[in-house]
Amino acid sequence: MKPVGILGIILVVVGLMAVAYGRYAVFTTKENVAKLGPLEINKQEEHPVPIGPIVGGICVVGGVLLLLSARRTSA
Repeated sequence: MKPVGILGIILVVVGLMAVAYGRYAVFTTKENVAKLGPLEINKQEEHPVPIGPIVGGICVVGGVLLLLSARRTSA
């Protein structure tokens, strides 16, 4: 098998693992709700971002495209 095909298989496997694991990155925002003289009331809110599934999907699609291109050039 050509190196492009091997790289495609590796990308598909890594992508499927990333989709199955599904890790989320979280970032926090801080909002000032009220300010009464020296007293401040703040609100912190966490926002999850699905990094794992997005990257995993891109890896799977890229791996499939590499496998198809490797098959097409060898035929």
